[in-house]
Amino acid sequence: MLNVSHLFEPLKLRDTLIPNRVWVSPMCQYSAHNGVPNDWHLVHLGQFALGGAGLVIAEATAVVPEGRISPADTGLWNDEQASAWRRITDFLRAHGAVPAIQLAHAGRKASTAVPWEGEHTVPETEGGWPTVSSTNQPFGSLAAPRALTTDEVAALPEHFAAAARRAETAGFDVVELHFAHGYLAHQFYSPLVNDRTDRYGGSFDNRVRLLLEITEAVRQVWPAHRPLFARISATDWVEGGWTGDDSVRLARLLADRGVDLIDTSSGGAVPDARIPVRPGYQVPFARQIRTEARVPTGAVGLITAPEQAEEIIASGSADAVLLGRAMLRDPHWPLHAADRLRAGNLWPKPYERARLN
Repeated sequence: MLNVSHLFEPLKLRDTLIPNRVWVSPMCQYSAHNGVPNDWHLVHLGQFALGGAGLVIAEATAVVPEGRISPADTGLWNDEQASAWRRITDFLRAHGAVPAIQLAHAGRKASTAVPWEGEHTVPETEGGWPTVSSTNQPFGSLAAPRALTTDEVAALPEHFAAAARRAETAGFDVVELHFAHGYLAHQFYSPLVNDRTDRYGGSFDNRVRLLLEITEAVRQVWPAHRPLFARISATDWVEGGWTGDDSVRLARLLADRGVDLIDTSSGGAVPDARIPVRPGYQVPFARQIRTEARVPTGAVGLITAPEQAEEIIASGSADAVLLGRAMLRDPHWPLHAADRLRAGNLWPKPYERARLN
């Protein structure tokens, strides 16, 4: 008799049926030109669909040019980019995966070199640009940003909404809002970074205001039958910073505005945080938000073994697991996991001869 593991049960969010709970975390490839994805992105993302992932989230994709982490990041601020994404989403869907995209603005962490060239700001003479933030204080050794004016902050939600409209045209079924890892939204809600005195600074309600305005603007244009996710950093890992309890409170507010799942990560606001990295170290935050805010969650961070992923879902700690490095090492991780957990044969017919029985 066939055993169907919890990890390989489908999950329905709004009208979207995701075939299993093994999802690909968004991972920047630093391989785009003028924000346009290319063959690298097609093959990179497409391999995960062939490998059995239920949902594939494309990398942090900038809603405006100055929102890119590096000049080599993807974007969705023009129609050329949307058109280039379309052949990728068509491939993912044709091979059984739900296509998703993460919309982002890097704020004071923008205009940086690609990681293998070292952490530094790219000067304007080499294709970089001035950065902006909630503050004028820099992140570590990066260039100091300019603090956005109140009117400029108020204009940001429309940029996210415009990108969400293009995401629909590009064929994505899920949009994820990147509110984590010390990028622009996180620069507003973290008390370690936000030093503003206007309506976007100070109290908890003021610091999360931009996130709620972005969510409302996107939910207004994103089709009602399609899911909307938000990735947050559930803690800053620094005394006096953002906490798990803050995340529960934020998750409730996001859910009230139409967010269907909280992708639960952590850290990134400040460079000196001491993060206790170990297998599954962020899972407790996913469980706390799921239990206390009563919002579906995704767990991410050093999830590498099928049995570990299965236990996360079976125990009610999260509704899905998001894998990054494990998928880079083995794009067929879900196929092998399904075999290990006796969840059935997910192998594509052309690959079936390689399956170990």
